[in-house]
Amino acid sequence: MCAFVCAGALACGGNKDTTGPTDVPGSGSSTPPPSGSSSGVQLTDDFGGRSLFPSDNWWNQDISSAPVDPQSDAYINFIGRTRTSHPDFGPPPYGIPYIGVGGSEPRAAVTFVDYGSESDSGFRGEIGYPIPGAAQTQPNYIEGGAPGGGSSGDRHVLIVDRDKWALYELFAARWNASARRWEAGSGAVFDLSSNTRRPEGWTSADAAGLAILPGLVRYDEAQRGPVRHAYRLTVRATNGYVWPASHRAGSTTGALPMGARLRLKASKSLAGYPPYIQNIFRAMQTHGLIVADNGSDMFVTGAMDARWNNDDLNPAFRSLTAGDFEVIRLGWQ
Repeated sequence: MCAFVCAGALACGGNKDTTGPTDVPGSGSSTPPPSGSSSGVQLTDDFGGRSLFPSDNWWNQDISSAPVDPQSDAYINFIGRTRTSHPDFGPPPYGIPYIGVGGSEPRAAVTFVDYGSESDSGFRGEIGYPIPGAAQTQPNYIEGGAPGGGSSGDRHVLIVDRDKWALYELFAARWNASARRWEAGSGAVFDLSSNTRRPEGWTSADAAGLAILPGLVRYDEAQRGPVRHAYRLTVRATNGYVWPASHRAGSTTGALPMGARLRLKASKSLAGYPPYIQNIFRAMQTHGLIVADNGSDMFVTGAMDARWNNDDLNPAFRSLTAGDFEVIRLGWQ
């Protein structure tokens, strides 16, 4: 979520549905976590290679045969056909860190200072988010790298409880030392075994109302083999929203809506890239990129990870232009 560009849009984000999240018909279940309790805080946790959300979730759908939107060319022209893509991730402090915790990790209540009416207080009746205590004083637990979050930037916090198989996400998080409390602009909690969407008109920790972590480019996945999910994408302006998004953050004529999905054309050759880059780019052909926030055009979000090599990433992503992509039919599912 772009801190203040989106903030104004959030305030006028359509009618709010206070009935709670919506279960998508026909939703499947992901592989459950192992029985028993896990322990320990782990940055860049691979979660045993488990898929986040069920296989038929919008993040995990294979859209390689989905129809192209009739306005695809116009949308690509709006971005600019020669606009190159960019890896919005790398070694610290670049990208968004994420954390795995066990079910016994203490929950900390979060004070939502901006969008409390659209934020979740906890998971299944619990109050609080399992934010490790180290995040108060140590770097790289919060986006931007500053201990405790600092006072600028999007400051996302992404945490998975491996035992409950729940995802906790915060936007504009910070530790308020004088008040001895965690604060955030907004927050959302997702059941990773369910295809539950946010209520219509609601934000999350992201402007589109989507989860962030399942759309990150993650190092372990790229090294392991074909990546089987879509990626989070930002563009400079948006216009409304379509499924699977639930929230708008702009009304610029000609711009893509939140939730729109771009697909790297099948005709784009991946030969010559390092194998792990091929794995990243092939997912753009099979699962695509979902517009999730306002930011810079064609910025693809990934995880903060010391193992990334910018000498590989930057030239590879620069070789892809907006003209190499097409927009699939808006709202296709």
